[in-house]
Order: sequence, then C-alpha cells, then structure tokens
Amino acid sequence: MFAAVAVSALALAAAHGAASAGEIRVGLVTPLSGPIASQGIPFSKGMAAGQHLIPGVNGHTFKLIQLDDESNPSLSTRNARKLIDEDKVDVLVGTGGVPGAMALASIASESKLPLVSFTPLFLSGEKAAWSVTTAQPASLMIQAVVDTMKANGVKTVGYIGFSDSWGDLAYNTLMDEASKAGIEVVTNERYARSDTSVTGQALKIVAANPDAVLGGTAGTPGALPYIALADRGYQGAIYGTHGIINPDFIRVAGGTAEGLLAPTGPAVVADQLPDSHPSKAVAGEFKAAYQEANGEEAKDAFSAYAFDAWKVIADAASRVDPSIEPGTPAYREALRDAIFQVSDLPVTHGVLTFRPGSPYGADDRAAVMVKLTGDQWVLQK
Repeated sequence: MFAAVAVSALALAAAHGAASAGEIRVGLVTPLSGPIASQGIPFSKGMAAGQHLIPGVNGHTFKLIQLDDESNPSLSTRNARKLIDEDKVDVLVGTGGVPGAMALASIASESKLPLVSFTPLFLSGEKAAWSVTTAQPASLMIQAVVDTMKANGVKTVGYIGFSDSWGDLAYNTLMDEASKAGIEVVTNERYARSDTSVTGQALKIVAANPDAVLGGTAGTPGALPYIALADRGYQGAIYGTHGIINPDFIRVAGGTAEGLLAPTGPAVVADQLPDSHPSKAVAGEFKAAYQEANGEEAKDAFSAYAFDAWKVIADAASRVDPSIEPGTPAYREALRDAIFQVSDLPVTHGVLTFRPGSPYGADDRAAVMVKLTGDQWVLQK
C-alpha cells in the first residue's frame, strides 16, 4: 500500500512539473521590485500585450510563467533555474538589467535553451549560440548620439554611468565613437544603481566644464546625474541613452532633464513617424493590444521591447516542425534554430533579422533621436 501511495505521489509531482500537451511554456524573469522595477514592470506589461495579441501558434497555446528577480542578478539566476528545472519552460525571456540578462544568457547556454532578451547583450562563442535580444546594440544607439553631438558642435563630453556592465558598455562605446568624431571624453564618473546621491561625481564634471554630458544609465536611477548637474549649475548640453526612455525617469528628473537628447526605438514616437516607416503599423498594433491587456495606455519604450520579444518567439514557434513536441530538448533546439532564422520581421523598434554568432538583429531603422520637451519626447528630424 505504501509503495502504491509513493508511486501515485511521484506521478502527481511529474504531472505538475510537465507542460500540458501542445503548450509552449515561456519563462519571464523581470524586476517587479527593487531599483530597476521602473523597467521591469513595463516589460511584464509588454509581454502581456504580446500574449493577448498572439495567444498561440500552430495549435499550440503559449503559457507565460513570470518571476520577480527584485533587480538582483543572483536572483535572476535562481529564477531561471527554477523556470527550467521545475516549470519546464521552452524559452527564457528577460531581464531588466544588463548584469541579470548576461546571467540568464549563461544559464541558457548551459541548459541548451533559447533566451530572448530585451536588454543589450555582449556575447561570443557558445553563449552567443542560444541568446538574442530585441534591444539595439549600444554601438548603433550611441553612434546616433555622437552624430548629433558632432552636428551640434560639441568638442568635449563628460561621461557618468552605472558602475556595472551597462555603464562599462556605454562608456567603451562612447570612447570609440567619440574618437572617430573628433570629440574628447573628459570624465568617466560612475555610481551604483542603488545610490541616492552623485554630488561628488557631478562636481568633478562641472570642474571639467565639458560642452556636453552623456549619462550611461537607465530607468529611474538614471535621473540622478541630471538632477545633480542642474543643482551644481551646469549649463552645457545633456544627452542620455535609450535606457532612460520611460515615464518614471521624466517624473523623477523633472525640469532638470528639459532639452535632454537621447536615442530610442521608433515605438516611442510612432505617431510622429512617416507612414512609410516599417514600425508605424506594428506600433499601432502594440498600443491597441497593450490597452486591452493592461487597461491603460502604453507610455514607455521598455514594454515595446518586451512585446517585440513575444513577436520574435511567436514568429519562430510558427516555423517549428509541428511534429516536435514542446517541453522536449528537441523542441528547444528547433525553437532556437527558428529564432536565428527570423528575417525582416517588422517590430515596434525597427526590423529584426537574426544570424548565428550575434545576439543583435536590429539595423539603423531601429534608432531615432528624440528631445525631452516638457513631459514629451519629440522626434528630431
């Protein structure tokens, strides 16, 4: 009798962990709390919009399983392992910060499971064989910033960014692009995402007196440098990266960010784009789905990146051999292969074409420059 009960319990446990027949499990890791929740919450809502618009493909239903990593890369790793080992997901999506997303890429490679991220990734070798991102490469976006600086007569620029992999990536890319444009980078100040003051760093930048300042930041914590520079009377031009394009940044920075110039994807200014732009129709589709799924209007860039991730997964899943069952290693590999075969896919942030060896699929149609005027981003022609 005891043996029969034990066997029954094992069967129930297996049934709980296994995916239902025909169910494609999508595991989302995103920061719903912590310093970068202002990015993570929109990512969650963007995925909800994608699932609302495309609930399944080829007779398979998508099941979304979501975990909060609390803005902590260590928890990103633990969540990913849980989604893979216990929830038996077919694909990972996430997360809100570059350090966490890089951790997910390591887990994806180790587990032979595809990752679709929506933050910048810098990968090579085997890790690049399992992960893609809907974000634009830093080189594309920061080149747009430097081109604008050069056109505006900037000769010297101060840099302040996060003391993490995103801050490093933004700084290194700025150094490369500025050198080509004949612009001198005169400071390299850093701070942690959890810091509450950057007064010391701002004073050093003001003392260097650059023509402009670029913040290599993201989300709500990205507002700190602009507040501190304004408090210290800095009068030069201010620039940012695509990581700050969300309502919380505007709310926290307030008037200190007036006139800030930054690159972003087309979705943010979709209504200002010409009808011929490949993202205009998709952005309209996204906004309608977002409204229906979340009961509110989309006002940020981050949710659109997540919606694009859902579009990539759905497009790839629609091309996987129907005879391969989800929930199996064969399906994971086939889905990975199909993701790297995504070609000329219009999304809210441009057009994506992936190729093995690189996580990026965006081209120059994915970048526009915008200016913060009041509380609105205005497309710069």
